Amino acid sequence: MLKNTPLIRKLARLGACLLLLGLGGCSTLVHPPIAGGTPNTLASKPLTLWQPEDQLKWEAVKLPGKVITRYGLTTLNAHSALQANADSSASMLRKTLRIEPDQLNALSFAWQVPQLLAEADMAARDHDDSPVRLVLAFEGDRNQFSPKNAMLSELTHALTGQPMPYATLMYVWCNKRPVGTVIENPRTDRIRKIVVESGTARLHQWLSYERNIKADYEKAFGEAPGALIGIGLMTDSDNTRSKALAWYGPIELK
Repeated sequence: MLKNTPLIRKLARLGACLLLLGLGGCSTLVHPPIAGGTPNTLASKPLTLWQPEDQLKWEAVKLPGKVITRYGLTTLNAHSALQANADSSASMLRKTLRIEPDQLNALSFAWQVPQLLAEADMAARDHDDSPVRLVLAFEGDRNQFSPKNAMLSELTHALTGQPMPYATLMYVWCNKRPVGTVIENPRTDRIRKIVVESGTARLHQWLSYERNIKADYEKAFGEAPGALIGIGLMTDSDNTRSKALAWYGPIELK
């Protein structure tokens, strides 16, 4: 039995957060057949993974020991959007699904940020905040885990009844690092972040992105992705004890 030491308590809390960030579960997303195709065929029509009106269909997730970020539907510059207000807080909206690797193609999403978090640094353990995050969780072979990650997964399973996700990929807005930079989470290499926006030049603008999930995963983790099993949105400012405001738009897989 593991002793209840401060380190173990920290690791246990991290393990629980990893499960929540990785969105847990593996429930299958089923959508109506596309004309001339079969269910889950995405080649001919984009699959809307998220739109602001879906807020109540997504699960609001409180992270252990954290104040919640407030999410709510609003209109911004004629766009229907999900508004996120963080005040020394961190929580997320998530949805479980399942999309096989051969169907992971272009992912499009949009957001707007009015101000960055001055003290945030996503490579620093005590300053790992971001005004916007799009979070993707993947299946994989947990036998490949390092001893530390294996222990985190074991602790997560003990706490929640489920092991932590094999890998979590985030798209983020960084204060200084160049677009395209891969940032490894300071606590575990099973969470990696790709900078899709950097600096202050494009604040106060509605920004749209299209990313190749397979290429980004391979760049971040050095291997092909497994099935996508969850997606989430998170605005957090708990580590820097500051305030963050952001808006999210629709998310589609093409």
